[in-house]
Amino acid sequence: MSTFKPTGTQKFDPKVKYMTPQTMEPMKKKYCRFKKSGIKYIDYKDEKFLMRFVNEQGKVLPRRLTGTSLKYQRKVATAVKRARHLALLPYVADLLKTK
Repeated sequence: MSTFKPTGTQKFDPKVKYMTPQTMEPMKKKYCRFKKSGIKYIDYKDEKFLMRFVNEQGKVLPRRLTGTSLKYQRKVATAVKRARHLALLPYVADLLKTK
């Protein structure tokens, strides 16, 4: 049996077996789709395109999830706000993206 040291100096115990092997998959590199495809202007009237940047509740998705750069994230946020003002997108929704 392995001994437990509560001082924080625990070592890896080779006797412990896991049901599934622990594998680490490499993360995909995030990229800004606007820089990659050369989009300069984000049209606030294109609600289908803006739906990619909005979650089910109608909130704008953060940069860390979408991978957009800061410059274009600000433009996306402004376009979503304009589309909401014109009632192209809802401010608040329940299950906005249903199939």
